[in-house]
Amino acid sequence: MPMTRNEKTAEVAAIQEKFKSAEILLLTQNKGLNAKATNDLRVATRAVGVDYRVTKNSLAKIAIKGTSFEALADQMKGPTAFVTGSDPVATAKVISEFAKKNDKLVIIGAKFGDMIMDADKVKQFATLPTLDEIRSQLIGLVMAPAQQIAAVVMAYSEKDGATTAEAPAEAPAQESAPEAAPAE
Repeated sequence: MPMTRNEKTAEVAAIQEKFKSAEILLLTQNKGLNAKATNDLRVATRAVGVDYRVTKNSLAKIAIKGTSFEALADQMKGPTAFVTGSDPVATAKVISEFAKKNDKLVIIGAKFGDMIMDADKVKQFATLPTLDEIRSQLIGLVMAPAQQIAAVVMAYSEKDGATTAEAPAEAPAQESAPEAAPAE
């Protein structure tokens, strides 16, 4: 059933909003991707906060005008899907991993910032750590010196004979030991 003019206008507005709020736009072609595989792809993309959308190229070309992704308009040919996300590496990673498993999903290209990438560059980009991975590594680096200092302090206190937690508990026990001796 053909779309009405109002439906087309609403679709263009929705796509344009996705393009304007996205950090990255990937273009893929799904030649022969069956319904189950498409559903699996949608589930995988939603799990990492990525939007996967298939729409008419003519509507997408109208929606992309005036956005930072306008340079990709000439690559929209054939059954094109549009993948947008706020975490560029996670977006590229989820699509690259799915494309490895399913050869019917072909990466055409992407745009992130001022970088226009072909399929090979997208696959290389996907090997970078995601923002969450970088954050966890950074926290690990910040926490490491504190943990090392705590380990050194514990080692010195154990070397002196007692840990700081055991020291107060042992002091009363030593005082009560002499009282018990005369009772024998």
